[in-house]
Amino acid sequence: MPAGTLYRGREGMWSWVAHRVTGVLIFFFLFVHVLDTALVRVSPEAYDEVVATYKTPIVALLEYGLVAAILFHALNGLRVIAVDFWSKGARYQKQLLWTVMGVWFVLMVGALYPVLGHAVREVFGS
Repeated sequence: MPAGTLYRGREGMWSWVAHRVTGVLIFFFLFVHVLDTALVRVSPEAYDEVVATYKTPIVALLEYGLVAAILFHALNGLRVIAVDFWSKGARYQKQLLWTVMGVWFVLMVGALYPVLGHAVREVFGS
């Protein structure tokens, strides 16, 4: 590692990168969502076709990814708030990150069936 390098590839840097990436992904989802919702005013038939494509198993996987991004972004945002506003936050930032990751993992396991259940039934039958 070159001398004077600020980032050392540790947990804090990766959570910073993941927070920015998930924020950008969520922004682009919201942008596309606004566009496809606005399509109903232009052509209701085209809107219905677009919505029909959203019921495919591949889009269900993308929805699961969206849930993952939103949950991580929200939980990590709470961690950032704790680090910034709690006097001992900086000292415990690594433990807070691993707590966020644990809570995120539990919530993602809990989201498996509600988000992907329909796609699994469609692919493998009821």
